[in-house]
Amino acid sequence: MDIYLVGGAVRDALLARDTDRAAHVDRDWVVVGATPEAMAAQGFLPVGKDFPVFLHPQTREEYALARTERKTAPGYHGFAFHTDPGVTLEDDLARRDLTINAMAVAQRDADRVSAAELVDPYGGLRDLQARVLRHVTGAFAEDPVRILRLARFAARFPDFSVAPETLDLMRAMVEDGEVDHLVPERVWQELSRGLMEQRPSRMLEVLRDCGALARLLPEVDRLWGVPQRADYHPEVDTGVHLLMVLDMSARLGAGLPVRFACLCHDLGKGTTPADVLPRHIGHEERSARLLKGLCERWRVPRECRELADVVAREHGNIHRSPGLNATAVLRLLERCDALRRPQRFDEVLQACECDARGRQGCQEQPYPQRTRLRALLDAALSVDSGEVAHRVAQAHPGASDLGARIAHALHDARCRAMVPALQTMADAG
Repeated sequence: MDIYLVGGAVRDALLARDTDRAAHVDRDWVVVGATPEAMAAQGFLPVGKDFPVFLHPQTREEYALARTERKTAPGYHGFAFHTDPGVTLEDDLARRDLTINAMAVAQRDADRVSAAELVDPYGGLRDLQARVLRHVTGAFAEDPVRILRLARFAARFPDFSVAPETLDLMRAMVEDGEVDHLVPERVWQELSRGLMEQRPSRMLEVLRDCGALARLLPEVDRLWGVPQRADYHPEVDTGVHLLMVLDMSARLGAGLPVRFACLCHDLGKGTTPADVLPRHIGHEERSARLLKGLCERWRVPRECRELADVVAREHGNIHRSPGLNATAVLRLLERCDALRRPQRFDEVLQACECDARGRQGCQEQPYPQRTRLRALLDAALSVDSGEVAHRVAQAHPGASDLGARIAHALHDARCRAMVPALQTMADAG
């Protein structure tokens, strides 16, 4: 029985040149020359359903028997796996997606990868040094999830290029309809992880280059080539703007709901009638409608879809909010449900900042709307709703419309509370 550290832990250790740390992150182990019975005899606990995977009795890390796989049907689930003591490490590495993920070192060298004897039958180290994402074998084409994974790796390693032959293979997979068999859970898993990488724009660029974006996210894909007013968007192209907004969300360290909202905030601009371009009147409502279908198709979590809906509908109003009076600001806050969910409103404002700064020449500009609206929300929240309700109830005991009277009084009190803050802002600038 021989045990090897494989995959991402080896890749990241070689990239980081800090092997003692990198080799301990998400470690994957492959066992060669063993049987399930031999693993159980050494105390490993079986957990795999489709193929033998075991948990180490002490570390609880996963150890998988070396295996090969054979395509049996379209899509992600259409595989048959084979394991026996005769399957070699090279056989196991051959089924992996990218050469940089198909390297291994012996278990004894797991904490000193850079000094170890590297098992690298497919040129992973060469591609790592050349900053190239390249498929291992033609078996890459058998699993459509690998298109998404490669796009995600491009977002994680933005200085890596995609090998031309790999991009050709991905295009052929799209043309053959492989991506049409992807299940929602895996699509969302890879998209969400890609959005959280260092440069999420690269994921969209790779998916668009191979044609997968048009199949998976046609609402997003149709944004390219759609013009916007140059006085507001010097970059003009809506698709280019989207890439800039996504990268700004990464730069600002935004969470997944904010990054997803950035992805979907302008979907409606892809359906603007050609005769009114480059204006996009009413694109906010169209964006919200398109967002609903996208979220249903890929089963997007509620936290993400709800934030994206608010941003899609209200980002234009938030951008224009410096010109609003107290009553209009309060209506905006109410539409955003900011009074009940102030923390989520912080995320709405962050997404709007990404949108405003994700424009050519605007990356370093401040976004005063964020601090301004947050201060006005704090002023509105300073009103004691219980005291207002008590006062109205005492003034109108037994009134049939008492609830409406309280709501009206609370609205007026919040507007009055914001007036001094608005005046201070006006005096300051």
